[in-house]
Amino acid sequence: MGAVESQMLELGTIAPDFSLPDADGTMYSLDENATACLVMFICNHCPFVKHIRQELAQLGHDYLSRDVAVYAINSNDADSHPGDSPDRMREEAKNWRYEFPYLIDEDQQVAKAYKAACTPDFYLFDSGKKLVYRGQLDDSRPSNDTPVTGKDLRIALDALLNKLPVPAPQKPSIGCNIKWKAGNAPDYFN
Repeated sequence: MGAVESQMLELGTIAPDFSLPDADGTMYSLDENATACLVMFICNHCPFVKHIRQELAQLGHDYLSRDVAVYAINSNDADSHPGDSPDRMREEAKNWRYEFPYLIDEDQQVAKAYKAACTPDFYLFDSGKKLVYRGQLDDSRPSNDTPVTGKDLRIALDALLNKLPVPAPQKPSIGCNIKWKAGNAPDYFN
């Protein structure tokens, strides 16, 4: 399957909670006290994610210190895509200096709860855990010459942190489809 777009979960949706492990087995849940929560669905092998991973690391560096809880979630089937295994996730996080937890959604239920469809897919929630932004990082793609800046997501983060409205319109992210386990693809994906 080729590139797919975000499902664009309805703004105002309350963040589906989760309890997921990282590659070392440490469990993480949404931070109830953070000013904002950024949930990113990513993986190791997708060219769209590879194209932006330096910016993902920079986002973590720039916003974790500003009371933004940042989580990366890998929902891909690691059996059919061994490049997304926990060991490879650990290497990816170390090599790219991800300061945020990189979590494993083994049963893919968190991806379904967020209606995640592609990697990367971004969701930004306010302090009340209401969705204020979903969509793309920026206009850069592996197939164009647009620089990776994180512009769209950074504008949303900065507006939220400065208690300003998050700008519209919001463009869907585009990337590789989540690699669903056999028979596990959600209805919205078919």
